[in-house]
Amino acid sequence: MKRRNFLSNSSSILAGAALIGNSKSWAGANERVRLAMIGMGWRGGQLLPVAAKNPEVKVVTLCDPDERRMTEWNGKLEEITGEKAKLTPDMREIMEDQEIDAVLISTPNHWHALAAIWASQNGKHTYVEKPVCYAIREGQKMVEAVRKYNRISQGGPQRRSHNLYRNAIEKLHNGVIGDVYMAKALVLVPRESLGFKPVQEPPPWLHWDLWKGPGPDVGYHENLVHYNWHWFWHFGNGEMANNGIHQIDVCRWGLNKKLPVKIQSGGGRFGYQDQGETPNVQHASFEYDDGTILKAETRGLPTNSEGDIESSGVLFYGSKGYMVIDNRNARIYQGRNKEPEIIEGRGNDAMHFQNFINGIRTGKPETLHAEIEEIFLSTCLPLLANISYRLKQEVTFDPKQMVLIGDEKVNALLTRTYRKPFVLPEEV
Repeated sequence: MKRRNFLSNSSSILAGAALIGNSKSWAGANERVRLAMIGMGWRGGQLLPVAAKNPEVKVVTLCDPDERRMTEWNGKLEEITGEKAKLTPDMREIMEDQEIDAVLISTPNHWHALAAIWASQNGKHTYVEKPVCYAIREGQKMVEAVRKYNRISQGGPQRRSHNLYRNAIEKLHNGVIGDVYMAKALVLVPRESLGFKPVQEPPPWLHWDLWKGPGPDVGYHENLVHYNWHWFWHFGNGEMANNGIHQIDVCRWGLNKKLPVKIQSGGGRFGYQDQGETPNVQHASFEYDDGTILKAETRGLPTNSEGDIESSGVLFYGSKGYMVIDNRNARIYQGRNKEPEIIEGRGNDAMHFQNFINGIRTGKPETLHAEIEEIFLSTCLPLLANISYRLKQEVTFDPKQMVLIGDEKVNALLTRTYRKPFVLPEEV
């Protein structure tokens, strides 16, 4: 499909040819999964060695609007595998390439869902980094596309494959602390002021229009490229959906709940004045229809530890005790006992990525530890918290209808305006 046709028909792509080319039965096959990586920033750079060292995978294409990054990571790929990948700043070339079986999406947030939808429409399996969508409506469309085209899609929260977390959550579900009535997600990560950067011409190595993609046509400044886009509403969703989503996902997993009915969030950008827009301190409370509570806090200034969590982790509170989990181990406190039972375990990105590859080979999405719909549900929580934060009020959500209770202006916050031609298709 020519790119001009791809763009003009992006809301109604006929993916039949792609599906025929990429829906082979992988069970017992010797062929390697042909992978394209979209987004070669901080997270993409972490995952490239994981993919490159996997004997069941061949990294065939790297994509990033930053030509410097593509070249740098292609050199790393050659060091690992002895081969270089094809390079392109435009992910649409990847969508058109029927030799590609799967894509790993680690772009800025505003690109996640649209890239995943395009990939599904073109017969490709997807590994989508967290948060798996920028807004709730596009996340629904993303899941719909995965289902329609029968694709395998793994969400990025790697704790789902970490033996420590899996062992701890299993014990939690088996009643080790009794009936669990509340969970708390903590992100205690101090961040420095961004200062202020002037709007200027984008550098020659950056394809600025492709970087903006479905986002608005704003001017370039150095606080957007690269990592600090997280703190600007047009492209990121703040710390609650950056590191917060990891801990919120573990909480929701442990509570065995889907979506809340009441959400309240507050906070602010404290301690300094800078160009950033999202809160550096934020709290959120999510109430479920049975009264169960999930709380989340992100603290971007120097702060105290809580439950002996010094950086990031979760706490579960039950009728017989409480549990603390972070990347060190899990600690179970029964009753008034001061000495905890310790749960150990190991995990890494390679285990989570391998689970994705296994899913492609078996064709069984139920074997995925972080199947896309499950992580979409977790992503909804920080997105709803941000809506409450920006409205400065509690919001009520209908999980069955997937709408906020209120007027049309409130529900408009479940989506965004998309810049042509990078628009969300009405029909996937």
